[in-house]
Amino acid sequence: MPFFDAVLLDWVGTLIVPKWGPAQARPRGALWIERTLRQLGRDSSEAEVQRISAALVAAGKRPDVERGWSRADVSAAAHRDSYARWANAAGVDPVLADELYAALSDATDNPFAADVEPTLAALKAAGLKVAIISDIHFDIRPGFVKAGLDGYVDSFVLSFEHGVCKPDPALFRLALDRLGVQPGEALMVGDRSGYDGAAVETGIATLLVPPLTQVTEERLHLVLAACGIPARLTASFVK
Repeated sequence: MPFFDAVLLDWVGTLIVPKWGPAQARPRGALWIERTLRQLGRDSSEAEVQRISAALVAAGKRPDVERGWSRADVSAAAHRDSYARWANAAGVDPVLADELYAALSDATDNPFAADVEPTLAALKAAGLKVAIISDIHFDIRPGFVKAGLDGYVDSFVLSFEHGVCKPDPALFRLALDRLGVQPGEALMVGDRSGYDGAAVETGIATLLVPPLTQVTEERLHLVLAACGIPARLTASFVK
């Protein structure tokens, strides 16, 4: 019998690769920047990608930019303002900034990691409820529909829809209420200690996994193991 009745899953960095995230042996956000430059018909050389990435990294360290990001996901407007401050600080021209933002906010342009579908299927087969709890500024449901994963999810708890984001315990409590479970009956799974890890303050057992860097990574067998899912349902992860 599973140890929990429900699992709360983070989205970015846990189920999908962050667009503004580490890229193996490449500048941060390289794929996102490179693809956007190509769509605009601009120079997408490694040198140009490196230049833009470095400018964004530097801008992100400015105190005013950092403050802006702290609660950016409480609403779509707050996120847009925080992004504009960041892009302006980095010297990104308006056309490129808009295209980068459009790509960043596209729910259907985020391939899921290879082990997401079998993990969700195993959780549902074991009778667990599943909620996606994400600090995000747009509706991610279409991405799950496109990938055929929406049927595995019982509830989506998205920060911009409720005006509150992690690590505020209110978001975790909302997810619990949506699923009809108590803190001790749920497992939170995420990739950021300061945000997802805050679920422990609400009494929710928490499993932190390294942020995804490529969709071929398989780490979610740890979730099934933590839930006590029978070995026969985790066999597909064994190499």
